[in-house]
Amino acid sequence: MCTVCGCSGDGATISEAHGHSHDHAHSHGHDHPHTHTHADGTTHSHAHGHGHAHGHDHDQHDHGPHHPDDHHHPAPDAGTLDYGTGPARAHAPGLSQARMVEIETSILAKNDDYAGRNRTRLDAAGVLALNLLSGPGAGKTTLLVETLKALSGRLPCAVIEGDQQTDNDAARIRAVGVPAVQINTGKGCHLDAHMVGHALEKLPLPPGGVLFIENVGNLVCPAAFDLGETKRVTLISVAEGEDKPLKYPDIFEGADLVLITKADLAPHVDADMATLEANIRRINPKADILTTSSRGEIGLSRWIAWLEAARAARLNDLASAREAEASALRAAAGGAR
Repeated sequence: MCTVCGCSGDGATISEAHGHSHDHAHSHGHDHPHTHTHADGTTHSHAHGHGHAHGHDHDQHDHGPHHPDDHHHPAPDAGTLDYGTGPARAHAPGLSQARMVEIETSILAKNDDYAGRNRTRLDAAGVLALNLLSGPGAGKTTLLVETLKALSGRLPCAVIEGDQQTDNDAARIRAVGVPAVQINTGKGCHLDAHMVGHALEKLPLPPGGVLFIENVGNLVCPAAFDLGETKRVTLISVAEGEDKPLKYPDIFEGADLVLITKADLAPHVDADMATLEANIRRINPKADILTTSSRGEIGLSRWIAWLEAARAARLNDLASAREAEASALRAAAGGAR
């Protein structure tokens, strides 16, 4: 898992909203140190730029048992080797569970700091930001293209695209007339808040609109990284198998909405929709679940309705918070007389 191996966004490239790209590993004209920790405990700093620096010092703590010789922790079933046991819920050769938890805590603390700054920026613009997560081939980009067509003239939108290589998806979005920034992560298998912060610098945020962040297609690592989004949307196609939520629980557990995509294919792949929904509920009883298709009778109407309701709720919440702040300021001003 990325929080154990310590892979970072160094070497990623980020395009402009209407094309062109630059190397994320180079300086962007202002100071933004980025320190990351590798699995062997070494740290490196890189200057990237938002005009502020951050770093975190963490005390050494023992978060769990140390298994110096037992690298395999078999489950009760002797035919299963379960590397997900222990506090770190993962395994890396040569690292104790305590060291793995320490590394994960450090990486996520730094990411969360960037995510908080992204969230502040999005709040100020009144933007509903959605982090779209799925495995490869679930239909994120196709769904997004059709969604943007349906929202044209109704809601202002912008897109951040994440892939290891190519700007194919951003090009598809721009062809619809929506600004899109492409992030190529190189060997990285997820977007992080630092990358998204740089992308936000290049993207004209639509005031009161919707920002779609299409994460790298991966059912594991993106689940661990807060990007500063308002809501998480996990997609799973009917062709992926009803047991995917049980095999990859983290990406479903954190979702506000689960979209079951390519529903028009269900009869052709013998999809058991009831079992799929039951498995999603087993992992995340609180998430909304919608069945969608980019074509046919099922269509996008319920997904579009969910989007519009989420945006309205977002704007109402922000308005209420700002009205409360204004009232507090007026009360303070009156008391100062």
